[in-house]
Amino acid sequence: MNLTEILEPIAQVFKNLGVPEPVVHWGHPFFMSIVIFMMGSFVGLAGWRGRLVTDTNVALKSRDDHRKLAPLMTAFLAAGYTGGLLSLVMQGKPLLESPHFLTGSAVLILLFTNAAISLSGFGGNKPLLRNAHAYLGSATLALLFFHAALGLKLGLAI
Repeated sequence: MNLTEILEPIAQVFKNLGVPEPVVHWGHPFFMSIVIFMMGSFVGLAGWRGRLVTDTNVALKSRDDHRKLAPLMTAFLAAGYTGGLLSLVMQGKPLLESPHFLTGSAVLILLFTNAAISLSGFGGNKPLLRNAHAYLGSATLALLFFHAALGLKLGLAI
């Protein structure tokens, strides 16, 4: 059984709800663009602000914001990943083939890797792991922006 066959019953539930075609086609990109550009930018900036500002209160607030919102952003992106797959199934399009799928998969792997670094307590607060977390997060955000561009290209092509 392939992934399309597994997701087809779930997609059928949404089809039976009578979701309009423009929502099926553009709903995923619309909501994910909000998560990527608004939430992702805020999470990234809060993380760097927490590292770089000299005002202790501002740094602590930024770290706290980053710590609270990064897991939510990751959860929304993981849910959006599933939603994107369901959208393609509902539209009868192939899965697992586009560069957009590949970058989305890479983003989730990178986010979960970065979460593991953080959840480890940065290996006992090791500067190397704190730096790796910061730069890996920034690279992941850049990949997310590229992923969004590939998604727009895919959306316009189907």
